[in-house]
Amino acid sequence: MSSRLDIDQASLTDNDRQKQVEFTGEIDGEDRDFAVKYAVLKELSGDEPEDDALELFERFSDEIVDICAEAAVAKPNATLIVIDEGDLE
Repeated sequence: MSSRLDIDQASLTDNDRQKQVEFTGEIDGEDRDFAVKYAVLKELSGDEPEDDALELFERFSDEIVDICAEAAVAKPNATLIVIDEGDLE
């Protein structure tokens, strides 16, 4: 069973230069930093994120939270957990 991840909504940032949505989340009482690549949002939605990356992130947040929680367990020492297409099942 994977751990529960709670996203700090105030930390959500669309980093269009890096083509990723960044945020801080709390998992098992510890704050972790995450970056979800636009390619993941495209895979989940079927649409290219342009000016609506945060909207797509919110729309698919349940799936993204599960993916991020699994990645956090798999990468316990990472300072920034980057989620890309390889993390999708």
